[in-house]
Amino acid sequence: MNSFHKTVVWASLLFLAKGIEAQTPASVPVIQITKEGSSVRFAVKASVAIEGTFDKWEATLTYPSTDAEAGVLDIKIQAASVNTGSGMKDDKLRSKDFFNAKDDPYITFHSTKMTQTGPTTVEVQGNFTIRGVSKPETLIFAITGKGTGAGEIKGTMAFDRKEFGMNSGIPFIKIADRVEVSVDLKGKRVSGPALVFKQ
Repeated sequence: MNSFHKTVVWASLLFLAKGIEAQTPASVPVIQITKEGSSVRFAVKASVAIEGTFDKWEATLTYPSTDAEAGVLDIKIQAASVNTGSGMKDDKLRSKDFFNAKDDPYITFHSTKMTQTGPTTVEVQGNFTIRGVSKPETLIFAITGKGTGAGEIKGTMAFDRKEFGMNSGIPFIKIADRVEVSVDLKGKRVSGPALVFKQ
C-alpha cells in the first residue's frame, strides 16, 4: 500500500470516528417519557357518552440533534387496553366492528415532521394506524417546562372513524363519526444538551 492510499485510509477512519463521536448520547438530547402523570385518551360524541383511556401504551421521543424540530415521536397503544369504565362498551370497541383488537392489536402514531408554530406550540405530522389502516394525521402540541429539563406536551388529534373501516354503531346509541384523541406526555431530559427552539 503506497503512502497516498495509506493517507486515504487513515482519513476515512478518522471521518468515521468523528461521525460515531458526533452521534454519541452525550452530544444529543435523550428524552424519557414517564408513564406517571401521562395519558392517552379518546372521546366520541354520542347519545350516551363514549370516552375513555388506554391503560397500556408506550411512547418515545428521539432526537438526532438539539434542533427541537428534528424529533421523532412514536406512540404504540395496545388496543385491547381500552377502558371506558363500562365492560359492555369496552367489549364492543375491542370487537371487529371497531378496533379489531384481536387481529390488529396495536394503534400507532409515527411522526414524519415536526414544525414549531409558536413559542410553546409544535405541529407534529405523522402516520396514524388503526385496524391495520394507515393515514396521515396531525397532532397539535402545547409545551410546558421548556428549557427546564422536564416538561409536558399536550396534544390533540381528530379523525373520521369511517375512514379507518369503523362503520358500525352500538345498539341504541347514536355515535358521531369524528373521534378526538388527547395525548398528554410528561418527560424529562436524562442526558445530553438542551433542545434548541426557534425564538
